[in-house]
Amino acid sequence: MSVDKKDLEQSETVRHLTADELQEIEESFDPELRFRVLAWPLTILTSAVLFLLSCYHFYTAGFGIPQATVHRGLHLGITLLVVFLSFSAFGKKEIRPGALAPFGLPLADWVLGIAGLIAALYVPWIYDDLAFRVGNPLPIDVVMGTILIVVLLEAVRRSMGWPLPVIALLFIAYAYFGKAMPGIFVHPGASWTNIVNHLYLTSQGIYGTALGVIATYVFHFVLFGVMATRIGLGQLFIDVASALAGRYAGGPAKVSVLSSALLGSISGSSIANTVTTGALTIPAMIRIGYPRHFAAAVEAAASTGGQITPPVMGAVAFLMIEYLGLPLTTILTAALVPAFMHFFGVLVQVHLEARRLGLRGLSLDELPNAWKVLKEGWLSVVPLIVLVAILLSGRTPFSAAFWSITACIGVLVIQQVRESGVMHGLRGAAHGVWEGFILGAKQSLSVTAAAALVGVVIGVVTLTGVGFKIAYMVTGLAQDWAASVHGMLAVLPFELMGVPTLTLLFTLILTAVVCILMGCGIPTTANYIIMVAVAAPILGLLGVEPLVAHFFVFYYGVLADVTPPVAMAAYAGAGIANANAFKAGNTAFRLSMGKALVPFVFAFQPALLLVTQNFTWTAFFLAFAGTVLGIWALAAAVSNWLFSTLRWYERIALVFAAILLVAPDLVATLIGILLMAPIAARQLLGKDRTAAG
Repeated sequence: MSVDKKDLEQSETVRHLTADELQEIEESFDPELRFRVLAWPLTILTSAVLFLLSCYHFYTAGFGIPQATVHRGLHLGITLLVVFLSFSAFGKKEIRPGALAPFGLPLADWVLGIAGLIAALYVPWIYDDLAFRVGNPLPIDVVMGTILIVVLLEAVRRSMGWPLPVIALLFIAYAYFGKAMPGIFVHPGASWTNIVNHLYLTSQGIYGTALGVIATYVFHFVLFGVMATRIGLGQLFIDVASALAGRYAGGPAKVSVLSSALLGSISGSSIANTVTTGALTIPAMIRIGYPRHFAAAVEAAASTGGQITPPVMGAVAFLMIEYLGLPLTTILTAALVPAFMHFFGVLVQVHLEARRLGLRGLSLDELPNAWKVLKEGWLSVVPLIVLVAILLSGRTPFSAAFWSITACIGVLVIQQVRESGVMHGLRGAAHGVWEGFILGAKQSLSVTAAAALVGVVIGVVTLTGVGFKIAYMVTGLAQDWAASVHGMLAVLPFELMGVPTLTLLFTLILTAVVCILMGCGIPTTANYIIMVAVAAPILGLLGVEPLVAHFFVFYYGVLADVTPPVAMAAYAGAGIANANAFKAGNTAFRLSMGKALVPFVFAFQPALLLVTQNFTWTAFFLAFAGTVLGIWALAAAVSNWLFSTLRWYERIALVFAAILLVAPDLVATLIGILLMAPIAARQLLGKDRTAAG
C-alpha cells in the first residue's frame, strides 16, 4: 500500500471530535440511534415507560419470567408503543405541536403505537383459548394479526430502514402467491387467514424463538453493557490497552485492536464500538503517520470483532442456545479461537504496515500507567468477573445477567459515595441507575422490533418449506460447478480435490455471498436468524455439523459491517478520520481477512471450534498453526512487507502459501511452509533488507 501524501500532510491538523460530533456521526450511520427530540411531557412519559421496562426485565432475570407468550407479548407491545414515540416517520429529530399532534406527536404515531400495543397484548390475553383458535381463527384474530404485521413493518422501517421490511413483504407475497411461483418454488399458496393464523397465533411466527431470545436474554445483556460502561469499564479497557500496547511500533493502531477486543466483550454494536474507541485511537493513529483511511479501517475492522467475542457476542450466543440446544459455555468455547484469529489478523497487518511506514509507538508521556489505571479502576471489573463466573458455573444466562447488573449498581453506589459522600452519592447513584436503565431499554427497541418481524420471515419458511427448496437448488448448482472444475483438474497427475470437497467449497462460497448481501441492509442478529432458516439447511445437506453451520453464517453476516458498498462501521470510522469512506471500507475488508478465512477453515476442519464431534488435539493444532501462518502470509502479501519490502513474485507466492496453509491438510500445510520459508530466509539473511523502524 502506498502512502497517501495528502493523508500525511493532514496528519498535522488532526483533532479530537466533541461528544456531540461523535454522537452525530454514530446516529448518521446507525438508524437505531436516531431518536427524536420530544416535548417535555412526552420525554417524561417515554423515560418512565423505558425505566419500568428495564425494571421489569431486571426483576424477571432474577426471579423468573411469566408464561412465555405473556412475557413476549408484554415486551413487544411496550416496545412498539415506545418505538412510535421515539422514531419519526421520516427521520426528523424535531417535532412540532399542532391540532393533529397531541403533545407534539403526530396523531398517526399515537394510533400506530397504541394499535401495536393492543395487538401485541391480544395474544397473551386470549392465551387460555389459543389452543382452540389455532387453525380456526376468529375474524377478530385475523384483524388483530393484520394490525400487528402492518405496525411491525412500519416500526422496523422507522428504526432500521427499508431492507428488512421489504424482505418480509417479499416472503409474505411468496406465501400468498405460491401457485404463481416458478419451478421448484411453486406451492399451493395460503390464504390471508392461514398466513395470519401461522404468523400470529402460533409459536412459529412473530411470537417465536427470535422474539423470545430478545425478551429473555438479550435485553438483559444490553442493559448490563450499558451499566458496565456507566461505571467506567469501557474506559478502563481503553486505558489498559493503551498501557499494554501503545509503546510498540504503530502503537495507537495496536491499542485500537486490543481495546476493541476488550470492549467487544461487553458490547455487540460495531458502530458504537467504532465511535467509542475510535474517538481516541483514530486521531492518535493519524498523528503518528497512518493514512486517514487506514486509521478508520483499523478501528472499524477491530470493532466488528466485538460481535464475535465472548462472553456476550452481541445477541447471537443466546440465539444459538435456543436453536442448537447447547449450553452457553459450549457456544462461548467454540467462539474463542475464531475470535482470536480475527483480532490476530488485524493486528498482524497493523504491525506490518507500521514497519513498512517506519512508524513509532507512543512515548511514555503519552501513555497511562497500567498499575495506576488498575488501582483506580479495578472495582469496575467486578461485574464482568461476576458475569463470567456465573456463566462458567453452569447457571442460566439471565441469572448471570441479574447478578452482574446488581454488581454494576453496587459498584456505582460505592463510586458515587466515595466521590460525593453518602447522601449526594446515593442520589448520584440513583440518577445513574435511572439513566442507565432508560438507555438500556432504548437500545433494545429496534432489535426487538426486528426480531418480531424476522419471525414473519421464519413463519413463511416453516409454512411453505421454501428453506429446503433453496437448499436443494444451491447444492445442485454447487454440484454442477464441482463436477465441471473436477473435470478441468483431471489433467493434473494427482487429485487436488474430490467432487464432494469441491461441492462443499462452492456451497460455502455461495452461502457466504448471500450472508454478506443480506447483512448489507440488515443488522447482524436479524441476518443470523434468517440465514439459520434459509442457509444453514444448505450446509446441513452436505454433512456440516449444525454448530459449524451456525457459526459460518454468523461470521459472514458480521463481515457485512466492513464490506462495501454498505460498510457502516467503516463509514463511521471514516467520519471520525475525515477520510474517504469507500477507501476506508475497502481497507477494513482487507484487514478483516482473518474473519473471512477462518469460517472456511472450521467448515473443513471443525476441530478449530474445540467442541465439535470427533475432536482431536492433533487436528486442532494442525488447523490452528496452519491458520496462524496462513493469516501472516496473506497479511504480508497484501501489505507488501514481511521483514522488508517484497518482490512481486514473492507476494504471489505468499498468497498461494496462505491458501495452502489454511487448508486443513498436513501435506498442503507443509507445501505452504516450503513456499513461505525461502522468502522469509531471503529477507532475514539477505543484504538488501531495508527494514524501517
